[in-house]
Amino acid sequence: MSFISTIGEDEAQGRTADVYDRERARVGYLPRYAMTFGARPDVYTAWRGLIGAITAGMDPRRFELVTLAAARELRSTYCALAHGSLLAERFVDQDTVVSLMADPSDAGLAPDELAVLAFAAKVARGAADVEADDVQALRDVGLSDPEVLDVALAVAARCFFSTVLDATGTAADPVYGRTLDPVLREALTVGRPATERP
Repeated sequence: MSFISTIGEDEAQGRTADVYDRERARVGYLPRYAMTFGARPDVYTAWRGLIGAITAGMDPRRFELVTLAAARELRSTYCALAHGSLLAERFVDQDTVVSLMADPSDAGLAPDELAVLAFAAKVARGAADVEADDVQALRDVGLSDPEVLDVALAVAARCFFSTVLDATGTAADPVYGRTLDPVLREALTVGRPATERP
């Protein structure tokens, strides 16, 4: 489940117990990422606050597309499974998500979304390689400068979270092995293997 020891549900106290309770209520079970942050609940709470501030001004579909693009570049299976399955559930069909993982240009998205995905991927690969022309390409498809900043913020937040999960060996939740179509699960497995498949 993780390379580091975590605080079990029955051992959790204080702020850790609060985080566990909130995440269980939010997603319906205690996710492994919450347990990874269990020893540092204030860090997780701060990260949730950051994500809330970023998403408050960002279109939800765009946030999920950007997050998936970043997870793909970072080879974060956990985050790709979480956000790819959410995309397939709420915003696009499963075939579109599979196409996004193979080649975003074949996913049938609008030009502004393709530009956002390309920018997000470049930021995740190496933000120091971003040039003024990359930002201008987003302006050219209608994004304002605050919207460009939103994309950069969403990618940066994903880099933090994905890095922590992979550095600690946090395995994806078993629910993805039980509930996702195998084709979608395979497409979203970009780094560490998805575990506990049926």
